[in-house]
Amino acid sequence: MKKQTERTSGVLLAISSLPGDSGIGTLGKYAYEFVDFLKNAGQTYWQILPVCPTSFGDSPYQSFSTFAGNPYFIDLDKLCEQGYLEKSDYENAFWGALECEVNYAILYTERKKLFLKLQKNFESNIPADYYEFCAENAFWLDDYARFMAIKDEHHGASFDLWESSIRRRMPDSLKAWELTCQKGIQYYKMLQYFFFKQWNELKKYANKKGIKIIGDLPIYVSADSADVWSQPEQFCLDEDLKPTEVAGCPPDAFSQDGQLWGNPVYNWEYMKKTDYSWWKKRLEMSLKIYDVVRIDHFRGFDSYYCIPYGAKTAQVGVWREGPGMHFFDSIKESMGDLPIIAEDLGFLTDSVRKLLKDSGFPGMKVLQFAFDGDSSNEYLPHNYERNSVVYTGTHDNDTVIGWTCSADAAALEHAAAYLQARDRDELPQRMMLAALSSVSDTCILTMQDILGLGSESRLNSPATVGENWKWRAVKHQMAQCSPQRLLHLTRLFGRYNRK
Repeated sequence: MKKQTERTSGVLLAISSLPGDSGIGTLGKYAYEFVDFLKNAGQTYWQILPVCPTSFGDSPYQSFSTFAGNPYFIDLDKLCEQGYLEKSDYENAFWGALECEVNYAILYTERKKLFLKLQKNFESNIPADYYEFCAENAFWLDDYARFMAIKDEHHGASFDLWESSIRRRMPDSLKAWELTCQKGIQYYKMLQYFFFKQWNELKKYANKKGIKIIGDLPIYVSADSADVWSQPEQFCLDEDLKPTEVAGCPPDAFSQDGQLWGNPVYNWEYMKKTDYSWWKKRLEMSLKIYDVVRIDHFRGFDSYYCIPYGAKTAQVGVWREGPGMHFFDSIKESMGDLPIIAEDLGFLTDSVRKLLKDSGFPGMKVLQFAFDGDSSNEYLPHNYERNSVVYTGTHDNDTVIGWTCSADAAALEHAAAYLQARDRDELPQRMMLAALSSVSDTCILTMQDILGLGSESRLNSPATVGENWKWRAVKHQMAQCSPQRLLHLTRLFGRYNRK
């Protein structure tokens, strides 16, 4: 991300967390209304989470493809307007008992029924630009559609359990499966066509309103993905295409067992020999989708934590040297200065800090991490540098109200003294003011904090599975949230978007 000449701000809200009537946030009416909210509040950015299809644990950080879009985000009303669905196909569908939660199990079955109807109608009226879309995106779309269709034929089994011939992509086997899965392959290409059609329309609308979209790029890809299946040489795998080591984090403040992500780690030696061509395609695609890219787990480019495949926790692992500045120099030489935010949280070393400085990318400052320690804590606002992005919390944190209810007494006492808050109830507002008034060039607030919500709206608790990625704003909350208060503060602290 180039150093800015103006102060800016924005709001973090996942697409899945938008309100609506179809079980999950979509690229329809409420997305456009949120863009209008941001515009009216004087904001510059809408930060979202990865938009790729979810797999294990419904996490957007474990996807079947790093290039594909999430079909759940396709807006049904827009399909209806185009004549591909009837309102009666979905208006009485049951999406779950709670408006404020995504029920992924119901989504999986009910969306599939609708999408099969969609395919039937699509096949009788294929738009001309569909073929253009397929040709332009063939470098990832063909393998993704094959992968998903073959996976369906294997009842969803991970590709490392497929027959050896198709697991290893033997030419004859690949041709045979393409014939068997011809309809399924078109199904998945069709869904990507509609996703990107709707996404590009929304992004164009947002950009016209002066709103830029910050997207999230996970450093790793899922072991069970089209990426690993189609290009196994990019990853550290054994002769059976199973990971030799997997990624994660050592024990930290989030978890005493560490975080066992399970993603295969990269074969950086091979990537270097190929001039990081896979990464360059990935970044090029990401910057078509988003205006700014936040690279998750930036420290993994300096050194990365490797856990033996099959381990039950992340307690035992080793640090290995990453590609470092050689990677970013190659990227810059090929692609120029890119609008990137570095997620530099977690266990940092002097070499990680040097890599961040040498790259020129802004790092992240999180206020919820500021009050454990003394005045030298790097997350306290008086220690910030301009070239940074400040957050009260991220998608991995509790809301600020939730934090005030769970933080230890010493941290709360420190926060109250530092922020000049009279009591715990005043802390959330003071934290948001501290972020907005800080020297950081960019400030991002979460929509949960703007709405004044507690721990019930937390999106993710790291190192846990089952209850994450579910929270949704409900319609009345968004309708009652006036942009005027945020607009006033944005102007007060010199972050108003004049575009």
